[in-house]
Amino acid sequence: MVLPQPLVAGRLVRRYKRFLADIELEDGSLVTAHTPNTGSMRQCALPGQQVLLSKSDNPKRKLAWSWELVRVNEHWVDINTHRANRVVEEALRSNVLRFFQNYAVRPEFPFADSRIDFMLAGENEEVLLEVKNVTLCCQPGVACFPDAVTTRGQKHLRDLMLAKKQGWRAVIFFLVQRGDAQTFSPADEVDADYGRLLREAVSCGVEALAYRTLVTPESAKVDRQIPIRL
Repeated sequence: MVLPQPLVAGRLVRRYKRFLADIELEDGSLVTAHTPNTGSMRQCALPGQQVLLSKSDNPKRKLAWSWELVRVNEHWVDINTHRANRVVEEALRSNVLRFFQNYAVRPEFPFADSRIDFMLAGENEEVLLEVKNVTLCCQPGVACFPDAVTTRGQKHLRDLMLAKKQGWRAVIFFLVQRGDAQTFSPADEVDADYGRLLREAVSCGVEALAYRTLVTPESAKVDRQIPIRL
């Protein structure tokens, strides 16, 4: 997926009020940018980190600047959670994921009292696939989710278990934004209930997949699968 262009370089001064960040640009000016991320952003919102911003010319926007990428351990990390589903959708429609070749893709599929990110329809099966955006490493080389307690994420796991019982193929898809990650594990020290439910879901037949992204200042795309350690 092509990122907004041009991206403007700066340094993070602080993130605050969840959706705001003060950024010092290379010319020394200070701007306030929208932060499109609802998580805690552990490791991705440290003062002094190198960041890239986009700027909108829309006069109706309260903030012209948006925070797009941050540099962590010599890798660019896409912090825009709204883009995660679009990156996965692009991979699905382009048939680059070996587990999902030539499936019809329907985003935002209503199931139970939720909306699952994607329903995939193949020749002989239908799949419910929920995407989670991963920006945290709990240990060097080990990506983990979540970065804060997530009752919504827990509910999605329960929904996928219900779907499996009803005959669907059910998949939880971890989109790992950390280029330094070699494996994925649940963040038990952050949300023990999520880790417990993930293991229960997998034992019930829900598939868990983790794919790392390749992020540059120009684009973000699904790169390669990494192992999951439960």
